[in-house]
Amino acid sequence: MTTPLAALIARDYSTPALVIDMDRVEANIARIQAVCDAAGVANRPHIKTHKSPVIAKMQIAGGAKGITCQKLGEAEIMADAGIDDILISYNLIGDEKMARLAALQARAKVTVAADNAVVIAGLTRAAAISGLPLNVVIECDTGRKRAGVETPAEAIELARLIRDSDGLVFAGFMLYPTETGWPAAQAFFDEALAGVRALGLEPTIVSTGGTPNLKNVGSLKGATEHRFGTSIYNDRMQVAAGVASWDDCALNVYSTVVSRAGPDRGILDAGSKTLTSDTGGLDGYGLILEHPEAKIEKFAEEHGFLDLTRSNTRPGVGDVVRIVPNHVCVVVNMFDEVVMVRGNEVIGTLPVAARGRLK
Repeated sequence: MTTPLAALIARDYSTPALVIDMDRVEANIARIQAVCDAAGVANRPHIKTHKSPVIAKMQIAGGAKGITCQKLGEAEIMADAGIDDILISYNLIGDEKMARLAALQARAKVTVAADNAVVIAGLTRAAAISGLPLNVVIECDTGRKRAGVETPAEAIELARLIRDSDGLVFAGFMLYPTETGWPAAQAFFDEALAGVRALGLEPTIVSTGGTPNLKNVGSLKGATEHRFGTSIYNDRMQVAAGVASWDDCALNVYSTVVSRAGPDRGILDAGSKTLTSDTGGLDGYGLILEHPEAKIEKFAEEHGFLDLTRSNTRPGVGDVVRIVPNHVCVVVNMFDEVVMVRGNEVIGTLPVAARGRLK
């Protein structure tokens, strides 16, 4: 059954559409800020989820100290909108990026992450071009095996290299511990901290991260800030992780049932180019709020295949359903805009301004 709001959105914006509940967005901002305040750490939200300067400014107005961007292109969009305190949490490599980073320094306070000497050597070029000191944090791998130095000794050596590099300033450490790896992260940090202090250095930033680490915020002694991303909208993965409820999920994909060729199956107009193929380790590709026992079983590019064998209620052709995606960050990056609602009223649209800024 299609709700009146869903019918309105389908009529005026067509489907598939991304819809955000602004009351829930504001509640999520306040909730995360309260968690950080209670833990005594600053809130530095990661804009990779919403990719919107408008929402970033809402987070800052709510108490956040600045923002985190994963890519230089995202940071450029945010700086163009007047946001002035940006952490780029990703290794930047290449002359083209160094020129852009130097230009970015002229209009915003920027801190960048590095986990190797090649990156640090390149950052000296950006500082030389801008004529401004560039703050650098060392990314530390504390269990995820993604990026980051693997030992405190490597972190200490990079701190020494930053100290001795023209134009660079050692700013501190960036960590993303696993949900159960905080004691090990503490041991890593304590050893690295003692080592950099022996070099005459003192970190001003010790940044921890991750919405799944909601329950661990402030657990690292010495942490100064935490980076939340997905918490602005939340998704099926965060509910499964126990750090959000369905009522905290502020974004839905509105999708139309376009085929019911068999009694136990159907087709949505949201396929892999909408909901993406990221399962997040979950069964199916999203929760249909009107038919929670239905399963989005598989995709073609523009087809979402419904398995209705377990569902007591079954949608008809033309019905518009609301889907909580598995992983909201990648879904947002597929759309040019989101539709904003309050209650049953559409209040406007919001561009996904940093969409596709992959470099």
